[in-house]
This record gives sequence, structure tokens and C-alpha cells, in this order.
Amino acid sequence: MAQDLSGYHRSLDLFEGILGAVPRDRWSAASPCARWTAREVAGHVIGGQYAILALATGRPAPDANEAPARYASGDALSAWSTARKECEAALTPEALRRPIPFGTLGEPPLIDFLGAYVLEPLVHSWDLARAACLPSRLDQDLVHHAFATAHVLAADLRAAGRLGPALVPPRGADEQTRLLAFLGRTADNP
Repeated sequence: MAQDLSGYHRSLDLFEGILGAVPRDRWSAASPCARWTAREVAGHVIGGQYAILALATGRPAPDANEAPARYASGDALSAWSTARKECEAALTPEALRRPIPFGTLGEPPLIDFLGAYVLEPLVHSWDLARAACLPSRLDQDLVHHAFATAHVLAADLRAAGRLGPALVPPRGADEQTRLLAFLGRTADNP
């Protein structure tokens, strides 16, 4: 069982930094996530914290994909701070040992799920940065970890219609570019 949640926390910190830098006039801007604006990407990640909170407490998880802007209405940074604090408070040692349903991967303990969850806030940090016209360079250690996770999860996500087809990255592309291409994103996205 994974014991170190530092990658999870670093990915949340990265997202928070970008979220706090989004200019007011960019919240309705298109993002690299098909049909989602910057606010919807932010809401999806905020809703993800509530989904993790539900997993930690054994309650049904909300669908952070459905109408995600509801989680980021008004002051998105404040909404994020509230969600993150509530989620963090629920991550007790007992909760981290709780088995959770994880598709074809069975029921790993929540702590292992959070190790894989790095992919979600990391890639959506890039999506949000692109929509907000902010620098979109990601932490390379997290990129490396997330790329390994993406290879494990991609088939199930694509089968469920939650991830588009992989793209071919440019020759000689760095790992961040290869990860993004694997997830159907290019530097040419909005």
C-alpha cells in the first residue's frame, strides 16, 4: 500500500496556484476539455474533492462530470479552499484504509486511489492554465507518475467515453507533451 501522499498534495497545490491566477475575464473561455469552459474544469476538480470526501466517509460520491460549474460558481478559489479542507479533514488513517470501488482494478484502499488520482488535478491544471492563458508547464516528477497511471487507466476511461483517442506527439516531444497527446490533448488546443 502506498504510504506517501506527497504527490497527491503537490498536484492539488499546483491546481490551486493556477486556480488562484485565473483572470476574471477567462472563466468562460473554452478549455482543452471538449465542451468545458475554464469554470467547468475548475468545478470538475472541486467536485472531485467532494467525491473523495464521499469515498473517505462511505457515502455515495457525487458526479463531478455533470454540471461541474455548480462547484465553482462565484468565487472558485474560495469554493476550492472549502472543498479541499473538508476533504483533507476526512482523510483519517481509517478512511485511507477503506477499500473503494475502482473499476476493473478492484477495490484498493483509498490511499492507493489517491496515489493514482494525481493524474486528475495535474492534467486539469494544464487544461485550466491553457483556458486562462497562463503558463502551462507542469511538475515533471508528477508528469512522470501521472503518465504511468494514465497507461493503466486509459483503456477503461476510453471505453467509458471519458477520454478521447490518443494523439501522436511530435517527434522528440518531452514527457509532458507525450502525456498530453496520450490523453488526446495538444499544445495547439485553446
